Amino acid sequence: MTQQSPTLGQVLAGARKERKLSLREVVPHIRKEDGAPISPQYLNDIEHDRRIPSPEVLDALIAFYELPADWLHYLAGAMPPDIKAVGASEAEVVAAFRAFRRKLDPPS
Repeated sequence: MTQQSPTLGQVLAGARKERKLSLREVVPHIRKEDGAPISPQYLNDIEHDRRIPSPEVLDALIAFYELPADWLHYLAGAMPPDIKAVGASEAEVVAAFRAFRRKLDPPS
């Protein structure tokens, strides 16, 4: 039986609470694409898994909390920017996901 992964919101909320920060203390440090800070409600929605953050907001949260980027991109259902920028072919992407699945579910 596989263990259930935490959600993106749970990881982000846990990181904030571990640092004893309020939503209002975090949001000035997290900027949207237009440079404006996110709102406390937006962060609350992310932490309760009601929203998936934009790539820019996700990267800002990862940097602010110093969390492992690959793990959070996985939880967000997003491809990390450095991998997306490679411009892989269809065959390369299919092969990579097959290898990933084999690694997660090795034969018994």
